[in-house]
Amino acid sequence: QVQLVESGGGLVQPGGSLRLSCVVSGSIFSFYAMGWYRQAPGKQRELVAGITTGGSINYADSVKGRFTISRDNAKNTVYLQMNSLKPEDTAVYYCRRGKSGSNLDGYYWGQGIQVTVSS
Repeated sequence: QVQLVESGGGLVQPGGSLRLSCVVSGSIFSFYAMGWYRQAPGKQRELVAGITTGGSINYADSVKGRFTISRDNAKNTVYLQMNSLKPEDTAVYYCRRGKSGSNLDGYYWGQGIQVTVSS
C-alpha cells in the first residue's frame, strides 16, 4: 500500500521560511518522479515544483527563485524548501508520486498540509 505523509507546515510571517517533507512508503521511491502541489481556497490545485528521477526540476513561475525541491532516495523523502514566503503562498500543500520516472501525473497523493503566511 503506497502512502505519502507530509510534514513541516504551519504558520509563518511574510518573508519567513518553511521546509516541507514528504515520506513515501510502500513504493520504490527512486523509480518515480515526485511533485509538490498546492490548493488555495477557491482555487484549483496547481503544480508548485516537480523533480524527476534523473534530477530534472521545474517550478511554477510564481515560486521560481524562492522555493527549492529536492529528494533523498535513501530516505524515501522529497522536500520543498520555501523561502521569502508571501501571503499568496497560503494554501494546502500536497505531495504526489508520479506514474514513472519522468511523468508527474500519478495516482498517489499525500493528505495535504496547511501552510499559512500571515503577520
